[in-house]
Amino acid sequence: MKLALSWLTVLPLRVDDVDRKAAGRAIAWTPLVGVVLGAFVVGVLKLLAISNISALVAGFLVVGVVALSTRGMHLDGLADVADGLGCYGPPERALKVMKDGGAGPFGVVSLIVVLGAQAAALPHAQWGVVLLAFATSRAAFGICCMRGVPAARPEGLGALVAGTQHPLMVIGTWVVLAAAAIPLGWRAVVAVVVAFALVWVLVQHTRKRFGGITGDVLGAAAEIALLAVLVIA
Repeated sequence: MKLALSWLTVLPLRVDDVDRKAAGRAIAWTPLVGVVLGAFVVGVLKLLAISNISALVAGFLVVGVVALSTRGMHLDGLADVADGLGCYGPPERALKVMKDGGAGPFGVVSLIVVLGAQAAALPHAQWGVVLLAFATSRAAFGICCMRGVPAARPEGLGALVAGTQHPLMVIGTWVVLAAAAIPLGWRAVVAVVVAFALVWVLVQHTRKRFGGITGDVLGAAAEIALLAVLVIA
């Protein structure tokens, strides 16, 4: 849990000697980190509501706060994956584009659409939906890291966590999320199912296009799952 928090938040936590086994356990804990982030977001939304700021402005401010609290890593991953999928050429070229560091047109448009939709949806979401959305977004990592899904590169975060999650554990996590969504209404349950499907398709497509997953794919999966739950539920 400490490693998961150090990876996914700006909390000043330090974990030494991170091996593949520890990384796999950290990925398994990430949905709980999502719950913590969701609770933080609910608190920020309530404070902004008291200040009587317009809903859309509040939504964009919250999106910005979330980016700061997570170092913007997932947004960077979303932009890089969009640019990688948008370029032509073999997997090697796509991976080079993703590692370049700059944001191309596909990345910029993806950020505008995803962040804009999240900002518009957040102020109107029940607090339970916000918690569910952030938990689901971090549970997306498990799908990316299931056994049988290779890493696209021999180094980096993708290589460290690829294939570390047992399929039954991943499915069990998503079943729990779907069950937790039931009290929030049928839309919330549908949102979890759609989020799972979108992340699954993303992983399969990036596996075909890049040869496997990278750390950027994990970030893109998280943002897509978060968007799906917020918009649908």
